[in-house]
Amino acid sequence: MNSGDTAFIIICAALVCLMTPGLAFFYGGLVSRKNVLTIMMQSFISMGVVTIIWVTIGFTLAFGPDVSGIIGGFKYAFLSGVGMEPNPGYGATIPFLTFFSYQQMFAIITPALITGAFADRVNFKSYLIFLVAWSILIYVPLAHWVWGGGFLQQMGAVDFAGGVVVHASAGLAALASVLFVGKRNLADHDREPHNITYVALGTGLLWFGWFGFNAGGALAANSIAAVAFINTDIAASVAMITWLAISWVKDKKPSFVGALTGAVAGLATITPAAGFIEPWAAVIIGLASGFVCYYAVQLRIKLDWDDALDVWGVHGVGGMLGSILVGVFAVGSVNGVSGLIEGNVHQLLVQIAAVLIASAYAFVVTYVILKVVNKFVPVRVSEAEEKEGLDISIHKEIAYHI
Repeated sequence: MNSGDTAFIIICAALVCLMTPGLAFFYGGLVSRKNVLTIMMQSFISMGVVTIIWVTIGFTLAFGPDVSGIIGGFKYAFLSGVGMEPNPGYGATIPFLTFFSYQQMFAIITPALITGAFADRVNFKSYLIFLVAWSILIYVPLAHWVWGGGFLQQMGAVDFAGGVVVHASAGLAALASVLFVGKRNLADHDREPHNITYVALGTGLLWFGWFGFNAGGALAANSIAAVAFINTDIAASVAMITWLAISWVKDKKPSFVGALTGAVAGLATITPAAGFIEPWAAVIIGLASGFVCYYAVQLRIKLDWDDALDVWGVHGVGGMLGSILVGVFAVGSVNGVSGLIEGNVHQLLVQIAAVLIASAYAFVVTYVILKVVNKFVPVRVSEAEEKEGLDISIHKEIAYHI
């Protein structure tokens, strides 16, 4: 066991933990003032609910001994066998408990990402049921398929820090939820960001935490972590400027929200590739992210999908794009994986297959979960509650007294 590696991954886990409150501020600033507490609580409550799931059965089903390539066994249920000794398959120089902690933070933030899509119109009780079901039925299997020895990993698919497991799954779940829940019944002024300074604060916390999110994927303080760290910053920076430039030309104004959204798109897109590519490729991925995610949002607007905070266009499309581009730009000298640029067509095809399978699974099962939940607890609030605002109508609290 290496104390430097252990300290590094503990810090990375703490950084990823910080991202969920960061997401709460990011989303909170983008909604109206009468729904800000609701969406922030949806992020914070995930920290409690998903932790319980992860400790009991979530971690073991994701990372326990493989069962037919589909799910993990119950060997690590209730943290049995998850202690201070390393598990060679999951960080040979860090305590297995440290790996558990790092992965727990990913499990927490992923379902919270979805909430931006159905902002302003979902019942909190139904959200809690959805949160539990989605974590167990979608996040856990995907984590096993890609990282825990499941069939996608057996095929050779790679995902350094969550392009498929986190962003594509949340983005496609977001789209399914939007199509199920329907459009908001809100006036235009109630759809505008109420506090852009919150959005900036949230972006800063997300960007900061993302260094742990991606660099920690190396599971050691080594050269792979170093390259993942700088690739993360490069892609986010380039995507931010690209999005800003496009929106400035189109809308005739330099939008702060646009620049911040572009940065998050770049962060989502680089995530699966961060530890497999050289920095020059991160520039290209940042450019691609800025263009593709921006125009995905424009397509969403044209199709009249009410994805309130553009989870599909930013996280879903970004995660899918980055996961595919791993198969293009990965070089063996970085982390032992070669892509199309080094003549490995197979890696590109495997990445495409992984994206299609995981995305379709997340979309379909999310829609089914919502349908089942709706039979017992109405997923959508009443029109009167929506008009009043969910902070008052559901939580009986207000964010601002002046």
